[in-house]
Amino acid sequence: MRFIQTRLPWLLLAISALLLEAAALYFQYGLELDPCVLCIYQRAAVMGIFFSALIGMSAPRSIVARMIGYAGWGLAAGWCLYLALELSGMQLGMVQPSLSCDVNAKFPAWLKLDQWLPMVFQPTGFCGDIQWQFLGLSMPLWMLIIMLLQLIVLGVVLSIELRTKLSG
Repeated sequence: MRFIQTRLPWLLLAISALLLEAAALYFQYGLELDPCVLCIYQRAAVMGIFFSALIGMSAPRSIVARMIGYAGWGLAAGWCLYLALELSGMQLGMVQPSLSCDVNAKFPAWLKLDQWLPMVFQPTGFCGDIQWQFLGLSMPLWMLIIMLLQLIVLGVVLSIELRTKLSG
């Protein structure tokens, strides 16, 4: 429990999110792969994980800061998992791309990421295209695995929190 109440696990979470963002930008600009709108939404979700980590890191001994961090982490990772599932379904032919994949990002009026940071959040590709694979898995399938791992780690951390509260 002491480890959870330090900045290090939150820093590791923040670094993992930044590494995912850096990888996305490398794929886009280094390998010239065009991100679709669902890829862009996944980037936004990963930024949600990053900001949740910053909240937890700001006051790791505060149960309120940790719970807000956990909630943001869970929501962002869950949203990213949902998007990865939807995109994987499109690429595997289970879902029609034209029904679920828009050409333009539709961020809320108060968070126009595609206008504020178009180099990062402007979609330029199509959802059904498989532009990259590693070990036979496309990018959304890798994101699905990564987000499942994120949610498993979150579950372990929450179980430690709960066990500590119940025994303490």
